[in-house]
Amino acid sequence: MTTDGAVGNAADEPGHGYPGTAHSGPLSYSIFLLARAHRGYAGAQLRRLGLHPGQELLLMQLLDRDHQLQSELLDSVGLDHSTVSKSLRRMQEAGLLTRAPAAQDRRALVVSLTDRGRAMRRPLEQMWSALEAASVPDIDPDTVERFIRTATVIQRSVTRRANERGDLEPLPPAST
Repeated sequence: MTTDGAVGNAADEPGHGYPGTAHSGPLSYSIFLLARAHRGYAGAQLRRLGLHPGQELLLMQLLDRDHQLQSELLDSVGLDHSTVSKSLRRMQEAGLLTRAPAAQDRRALVVSLTDRGRAMRRPLEQMWSALEAASVPDIDPDTVERFIRTATVIQRSVTRRANERGDLEPLPPAST
């Protein structure tokens, strides 16, 4: 913050330690730092609940709509098949859900919450609330709303770019 209270370029503020190459993408590097810190704190909260990161997303989807096909869950969380399959296996072993062949297609699996899985609703709500409280203690509600809108625009832009390209844009060859 500048002496008049305005927010300056965080990458230029003392103590940020941005690597020189990050100056070519200060917003992206700031997003990376934010995501890493947020994920670290959330991961600690999830471990207290006996969950691995990403499992909360699957639980949240099932809490909103139980008895989904595994392929539907895969689409809703945007993770790759092997990650979702491994997470669901672990969650089944922990007694949070069951997987059974679908009546209409025995090759498809229906994922359903157990009583233990349904009981995770309140702890997950508390975890998200604690994460929110840790994220915004020094930010006024209007700034939070602007951040949410801005983050949504960035997320859509990055997603659109990735979808248009079909994959990541190749990097130029390194100069020697």
